[in-house]
Amino acid sequence: MLRHVIAPERRFTQVPNDVITNTRLSHEAVRLYLWLLYAPDVARLSFSEAAARAGLKSSAFKRAKEQLKQEGYAHEWRSQGPDGRWSTAQLFSGHPISAEEARAARDGRPAPTAVKPAVGEPTPRPVGRHPKTNTVKNTSPPPVPPTPRELIPDDLVEHAALVLTSVSHTERRLRLTGRELKELAPLAADWLLRGATGRDLREELRNGLPEPVHHAASLIRDRLTRKLPEAPPIRPAPPRPRVAQMRECAGEHLQPYLFRPVAEEVLCSGCRIERAQEGTGGAARGRMKSGCPAPGRTA
Repeated sequence: MLRHVIAPERRFTQVPNDVITNTRLSHEAVRLYLWLLYAPDVARLSFSEAAARAGLKSSAFKRAKEQLKQEGYAHEWRSQGPDGRWSTAQLFSGHPISAEEARAARDGRPAPTAVKPAVGEPTPRPVGRHPKTNTVKNTSPPPVPPTPRELIPDDLVEHAALVLTSVSHTERRLRLTGRELKELAPLAADWLLRGATGRDLREELRNGLPEPVHHAASLIRDRLTRKLPEAPPIRPAPPRPRVAQMRECAGEHLQPYLFRPVAEEVLCSGCRIERAQEGTGGAARGRMKSGCPAPGRTA
């Protein structure tokens, strides 16, 4: 078989290969998945409305939705409000997630577990984009090294997670899962640790977004790492006051007398000289009483 394919430059939707090769998904389920992945107004769209746009009949829609739920792409919850009315909340994920991760994404909190990709795992090639060789020399300054995770307070990480959640809820192109929120929160907390405010962080992530955004988590990670502000300079400790370096003399003074000791002495220089003179005079008087000649004299 021959194949002639031209990758589209615009108006396309990225589809994971796992969806195409999943034999447990019927054609109707894949078509419903594609419509949910493509729909620009998915926040105001229900599963049944997406199925109607995709041309699926009622019976085919029910089978397709059940298959997506079994594979972890679709999640829904029914709840009864205070007035007795029932409502249904629905969540669609581009990749399979567990029920706990879906609830965390629904509530805007970090996922209970985070599984990091294996080291050396290949990353998918962007669909519809030809690789370009960068022939321009990079003259930008090297990226600022991030702060180690253990040095960032936990409460600051929680506050950063709330900031990312607000960005994810207000900007549809930056929707994040609970797992992605937990992985990106320490990077955002490093911004707050370096003096940035939550407003600064939100503006930096939302301004100048490309159209379309192919992967929100990768874009946010790139901006948080590449545009990380420098840490504020470390201010030297103020010099100790001169009085703090002085000591009160233990000798006899009319008023407390402070002096700066050289080592561990407790007497000022005046008291040490006076006591030295008193010691010399006492030794001379002792020799006179015993009849011993003074130094330098003969009997």
